[in-house]
Amino acid sequence: MKYVLFAILAYVLYRFIFKFVIPVYFATRKIKKGFREMQAKMQEQMNQQQGYAPRPSPSNPEPKKKAGDYIDFEEVSF
Repeated sequence: MKYVLFAILAYVLYRFIFKFVIPVYFATRKIKKGFREMQAKMQEQMNQQQGYAPRPSPSNPEPKKKAGDYIDFEEVSF
């Protein structure tokens, strides 16, 4: 009787692991991967909408301004 109960318990545990635990694990991985790809795609679209394009750094640095040069500015209101 002890072996029969052990066999039934082993079978139920086997079914639980292979019919529930493993599929949930793979589905979770797939969903996380999809979210990461979607987030990267959205970030790329936002960068394109903002006109952001990585530019190489200029080879000639701008000359430093002397104290007393006029700096034009615009007032920004919130």
